[in-house]
Amino acid sequence: YDYDQLPNFSVTPSFEVKCTSMSTPALLGLTRTNLRKNRFDKWTDTQRRRILTVLLEHCSLSQQKFCCRKLQQKIPAEALDFTTKLPKVLSLYIFSFLDSRSLCHCSQVSWHWKKLTELDQLWMLKCLWFNWYINVSPTPYEQGVWKKHYIQMVKELHVTKPKVNLGKEATKLLTSAT
Repeated sequence: YDYDQLPNFSVTPSFEVKCTSMSTPALLGLTRTNLRKNRFDKWTDTQRRRILTVLLEHCSLSQQKFCCRKLQQKIPAEALDFTTKLPKVLSLYIFSFLDSRSLCHCSQVSWHWKKLTELDQLWMLKCLWFNWYINVSPTPYEQGVWKKHYIQMVKELHVTKPKVNLGKEATKLLTSAT
């Protein structure tokens, strides 16, 4: 790394020590730290990033882990999965407001969401809304029975976009107008 591009970080202060409560080396150390901090505050973002990169490259793994923990304490998690923090019942309640297509999209977010969105508690409500009942009672170990039933019932309905048939007369009118 090119150390010449980094700002000058070694500053030796020249001052008179006029304090009796601390030793001279301790005061010199504090003053040097304060001067470095004041100088660091005046650097550009690029200069700060360079020095931080150099410092981290020279740290041991335990020191890097320490820095990581300190940063995690200061910076809040941006992508927090609410389903892992809330009780399962509340997560299911939130998912219950989604339509079937949205539930299927949510199942692709993560394994945890897939597990939640395929639970029978969600799909049973959707089936019962349309009065779609299953003929057999599933065992406690069977999963996804209600979702499969929902999909089967939708397929039987042949739910598709309606095809528009204008007829011969309407087609003649449209073609003659152009």
